[in-house]
Formats: sequence, structure tokens, C-alpha cells
Amino acid sequence: MANANANANGAKFSIKALPAKIARSFKDMKGEVKKVVWPSKKQVINNTVIVLVAMVIAAAFIGALDFLMSLLLDLFF
Repeated sequence: MANANANANGAKFSIKALPAKIARSFKDMKGEVKKVVWPSKKQVINNTVIVLVAMVIAAAFIGALDFLMSLLLDLFF
């Protein structure tokens, strides 16, 4: 049976080392966020417009299909 205080690497868990591990984790996260290339305002607006146009086209297509199917069902019944 595995030791309850050992992790997958075989190292023992220490409650005293927990604050240091948490601090290192946040430090690593901060470093990774600095590497992110954030989009410009123009790119965000352009992508938003593209998504909104795609949503309108998809809604119109689905609405048209719904209308045609309801007409077909009305003729059938």
C-alpha cells in the first residue's frame, strides 16, 4: 500500500513547504502572463464584428430552416 504522505514522485509532502510552493506557483504564473501577446483594440473589435456577423448568419439560416420545416409539416398534417 502506498504511503499517504508521498506524492507521485516519491517526495514527501511537507506542510512547512506549502507557502513556498504557493509563492513559487504565483511567481511562475506572473512570468507566463508576461509572455502573453495581447491583441490590440483594433483586433478585438474586428474579431467581435466577425463573431457577431457569423451569429446573425447562423441565426438567419436556422430560422429559415425552421420556417421551411414548419411549412412542410403543415402541408403534411
